[in-house]
Amino acid sequence: MTGPAPDPRPDLAAPAAWRRHAGACVLLDGFHALKHALRFGAEVPVAVTSDRAGALALADELAPDVRDALDGLLDEVPQEVYASLVARPHPTAVAALAVRPSRTANLRALTRLPRRTPVVVLDQPRNLGNAGAVIRLAAGFGAAGVVTTGTLDPWHPTVVRGGAGLHFATAVERLDVGELPPGPVFALDPEGEDIRGVKLPDDALLAFGSERSGLSRELRARADHLVALPMRPQVSSYNLATSVAMALYHWSATGGAPQAPKHD
Repeated sequence: MTGPAPDPRPDLAAPAAWRRHAGACVLLDGFHALKHALRFGAEVPVAVTSDRAGALALADELAPDVRDALDGLLDEVPQEVYASLVARPHPTAVAALAVRPSRTANLRALTRLPRRTPVVVLDQPRNLGNAGAVIRLAAGFGAAGVVTTGTLDPWHPTVVRGGAGLHFATAVERLDVGELPPGPVFALDPEGEDIRGVKLPDDALLAFGSERSGLSRELRARADHLVALPMRPQVSSYNLATSVAMALYHWSATGGAPQAPKHD
């Protein structure tokens, strides 16, 4: 007995596959998010575009390493079908769904010792775009992971969009303060020691308070060291992603070396 015949209309088959997987997957919004996810081993069950030739031309120019994978994945659909699958069409007219890594796999990656790169901790962040930008930074520096505390979901579609698909390049998980991975906690605080005089160890947890209220009481109690970024008097604060970038750069410039995180 043979199975059902393949759908002769790819523009109908792809949306059906999209609907099957949408509830259990995260949205990869645009060519670059899909490119990054593929580079770092994401499982992508469906990918669509309204301009297949254009997407493959982008791959030829910017990502030849994943060009063959994209060629095998991308289904071309009419523009109106593509637009119906995403809340906000991307200029590259590419969208895909990827399987979110399991919590077990993320926790294994975060707690594995010895750790050669820091973990970034965002303590009760509020801004989805900031969280995405931080994950992108952490991936670029080879950080072991990004942990959020509080109510913000670090896998929210807006966060994934801001992270440009680089959630799959590092471990991203939401935890309570009591569940933080092992390692000394260096918390950023205006009352702390000037970070320029501090060497951040490779196994550090670099903790950053929320954009509005700073470090929570729980995180402050967990901190082993308070450190402060240099700042001109009368300037109240930096953007969260800027603060993370400064701290990670300081770590890398004082002996830390960006690494490729290991994943199971």
